[in-house]
Amino acid sequence: MNGFWTRLDEMLATCEIVIDRPKGTAHPRFPEVVYPLDYGFLSGTSAGDGHEIDVWRGSDASTGLVGIICTADSFKKDAEIKLLVGCTPNDVDVVREFHRGAFMSGIVIHRDAASEAVARVLVNDETGEPSA
Repeated sequence: MNGFWTRLDEMLATCEIVIDRPKGTAHPRFPEVVYPLDYGFLSGTSAGDGHEIDVWRGSDASTGLVGIICTADSFKKDAEIKLLVGCTPNDVDVVREFHRGAFMSGIVIHRDAASEAVARVLVNDETGEPSA
């Protein structure tokens, strides 16, 4: 699991974050949808939807990559991950709420919590031995 976060860190270090929907702006096709934080993409990357990897940029630039949000959208019929960069715990809650709606849901995987969860799955809690 450490390799996953390291690879995302490498992409963040070598690719520019482009904010095409600044905080407070409306979605270009759905004006009732207003972005609560800066939203954009990681230039020069590729996601499952054929576009660049999406990025939510929060209010704390010193924190770097804090996690990802995995989204499922039944309207667009897609699922993808979005990077959470510079997000405080409050920012993460705001992003989670943004992705909670009639057609979309999201689940956040925090960087530290994800590593701990994988360790619990891979090791038997009773014996401390690797799980089969």
